Amino acid sequence: MTEKYELLEINTDGGSRGNPGPAGIGVYAHSSGKKVFTISETIGENTNNVAEYTAVIRSLEVLLEKKIFSQKLKYILDSELIVRQITGKYKVKLPHLKALRQQVVDLVRSLREKGQIELMTFITVPREQNKEADKLVNEALDK
Repeated sequence: MTEKYELLEINTDGGSRGNPGPAGIGVYAHSSGKKVFTISETIGENTNNVAEYTAVIRSLEVLLEKKIFSQKLKYILDSELIVRQITGKYKVKLPHLKALRQQVVDLVRSLREKGQIELMTFITVPREQNKEADKLVNEALDK
């Protein structure tokens, strides 16, 4: 089933207890105040940065898998570092993070090629404004 939205907002978050330590991701996708999908998963022993990237990657995979279309796609993260790396404002130096960034780029390219997204933005918000995704991270880690 194909879903179409004018604006789809996706709050993502990743966290690690120990950094590195047990890590989890949270994704809260919504449009016009209605939940579209959520993700709350553990991802083994990892760093916060790996978890942040993984949350974005998993959400992009869900968009592809579920054939979700959106004219405008807005990613909302509380990690300024990850947003600036994804958008190319900061250089990614660590090889494992470079590989994760490339995965994001490849998934976005696939979504564009399939016509699933037109416009896409990434923004940073204070942690307090990313509560839904943060809650999903903690739910995964508390299991």
